[in-house]
Amino acid sequence: MKLNLSYQPTLFDMEEQNYLDHARFNGRSGAFVDNMSLPVHRWYRYSAGFSADWVRWLVRERRGQTSSYTVLDPFCGVGTSLLACAAENTTCLGFESHPFVNRIANAKLHGIHSDLSCLRSLFQRFADCAANILPEKIENTSPLLRKCYHSDSLSLLIAMRNLFLAEFDAKTPESELLWLTLTSILRSCSGVGTAQWQYVLPNKSKAEVQEPFLAFSSKAMEILKDVEFTHRAGWSDNSRILLTDAREPQVETHGEVDLVVSSPPYPNNYDYADATRLEMTFWGEINGWGDLQNSVRKHLIRSCSQHAAAEKLVLEDLLSDSIVAPIHDELSSACRTLSEVRETKGGRKTYHTMAAAYFRDIGLVFKSLRSLCRAGAVVCFVIGDSAPYGVYLKVDDWLGKLAVAAGFKSYTFEKIRDRNTKWKNRKHRVPLKEGRLWIEG
Repeated sequence: MKLNLSYQPTLFDMEEQNYLDHARFNGRSGAFVDNMSLPVHRWYRYSAGFSADWVRWLVRERRGQTSSYTVLDPFCGVGTSLLACAAENTTCLGFESHPFVNRIANAKLHGIHSDLSCLRSLFQRFADCAANILPEKIENTSPLLRKCYHSDSLSLLIAMRNLFLAEFDAKTPESELLWLTLTSILRSCSGVGTAQWQYVLPNKSKAEVQEPFLAFSSKAMEILKDVEFTHRAGWSDNSRILLTDAREPQVETHGEVDLVVSSPPYPNNYDYADATRLEMTFWGEINGWGDLQNSVRKHLIRSCSQHAAAEKLVLEDLLSDSIVAPIHDELSSACRTLSEVRETKGGRKTYHTMAAAYFRDIGLVFKSLRSLCRAGAVVCFVIGDSAPYGVYLKVDDWLGKLAVAAGFKSYTFEKIRDRNTKWKNRKHRVPLKEGRLWIEG
């Protein structure tokens, strides 16, 4: 399989201000989908994210003519803020505690500074080797993988994986981009459906399924083209991503951050661990859904009932924590209502302890952020409210109060859009919203 890896001009060569038009994306700061047309960001689709263009605009507006400026993203996901800051030649620090997502982010951030000739040679060498490998037997492969792929595709993907692990897993920026290339094609080569938030749906089928070799070739050329673009555009390399917990980050930076921009998990029962179950299973990092708690969830903010249930959290212990004292009465009322409502539901989901743990966790994040930020720093969180079992959680107000209690001066909320307004076939009809929580201080 010979790859055509020569450079061809793309829309990215247009004057950058053409796609940094604030009016075009200001209302979509919470949308990751726009990133799929941007270099580097498009390498891996991660629904739990926000607009990279908006981050670039925000950094330009807030930084002004300041020569020394530091941005922090405490929930950096696949590196959206870090890459946006690299494009703006601005220092950025990211925290990401999801081990697999952290690896994706670091592969992108370090990969853009790869040696192009070395990267091109590595991709070509892998392609040449892959063209001659024999398909692997799949009888002992994970049941999830066998459900998600046609047998021919799965045997080739497993063979490509084994080839990488045996001969190419050097942990260099170039080899990590090769790992990311294989990771990025797993969804496009699967014949089953994927929900909007990346859950795998084995009982639903897709109309378009890519052949593994062709998918690899296409993604490799895309990555090479984008790396060449970032070299010509002069994206900086003065940012880093740490595998650490935003509630208690292990970092030496204190009092140096000028701007915090992030989108923390929403308390809407989305299981961030399950979003990468297919990829982690493919790479042998987990054997099944039951492994996600110890492998991933235990490192994350408690924002889903699966997490709260697995930890057997006690509501009274959570509500008695001094961190949630500023919102205790309102939070307690909502959680006790959820505790009562769950007894009437078949699933009896532990939303009551999930909600209490979520606000405690974010309160701890604000406490850590206050020590990391300079006086006068600004925090901007893209957030969404929630209504589990129809019980409304005042996320914007409660997070703002927790921030002030942590030492920040004030907060305001700027609504972006309405959510949960198309109620056909919905169980809960509570209007929700998404917006930006601005915290000064």
